[in-house]
Amino acid sequence: MMKRKHLSIRTVVAIGIGTAIVFLLKRWVSIPSGVPNTNIDTSYGFLGFAAVLFGPIAGLFMGFLGHALTDFTQYGMPWWSWVIATGFVGLGMGMLHNRLGIEDGMFTVSKMVIYNVWQVIINLIAWTLIAPTGDILIYAEPANKVYLQGFISTISNSVSTGVIGTILLASYAATRLKKGSLRKED
Repeated sequence: MMKRKHLSIRTVVAIGIGTAIVFLLKRWVSIPSGVPNTNIDTSYGFLGFAAVLFGPIAGLFMGFLGHALTDFTQYGMPWWSWVIATGFVGLGMGMLHNRLGIEDGMFTVSKMVIYNVWQVIINLIAWTLIAPTGDILIYAEPANKVYLQGFISTISNSVSTGVIGTILLASYAATRLKKGSLRKED
C-alpha cells in the first residue's frame, strides 16, 4: 500500500503567514528602482529566509500567492510571468532547507556562502530567464524592455535576498540551541 504524504499543519500555517508577509512587504515596503514596473523589493529577503526554514513547497506557495495577491490588489490582475518567477524563487530557496540545517543553530560562514551563491543563481534564473521570457510569450512585451527589467530585478532581488535573508537566518540560528550542546543527565 502506498503511503501518502500530506502537508503538515506547521507547513500550511507557514504558507498562510508567509504569504501574508510577502504580500505586505511587496505591497508596502518596496522601493521604486527607476525602471518602470521594477522595484527594490524587500519581500525576497523574507521569502529566502522563510523558504529555507519551511522547505520548497512552502516557499513556492508563499512566493506565488504573495506575489499574485500583490498584483491583484495593486493592478487588478496578476502579472503571471512574474508571479511564476517569484514562486520559482521560493521553491529554489526552499531546496536549501535540509542543506543548511538552520534548526541546529549553526549558520556558519560556509553556510552563508552556500546560501548566497545559491540565491544569486536562483534569482538569475527567475529574473533573467523565466520572468522576461514569460512576458514575451504571454504578453508579447518587447524583449529589450523586459530583459532590462529582469536584469535590474536580478541585481535588486539578489541584494535583498542576500542582505535581509542572511541577517534573518543568522538571527534565527542564534536563537536555536546548538546541536550537541546539551547532554542527557543520568
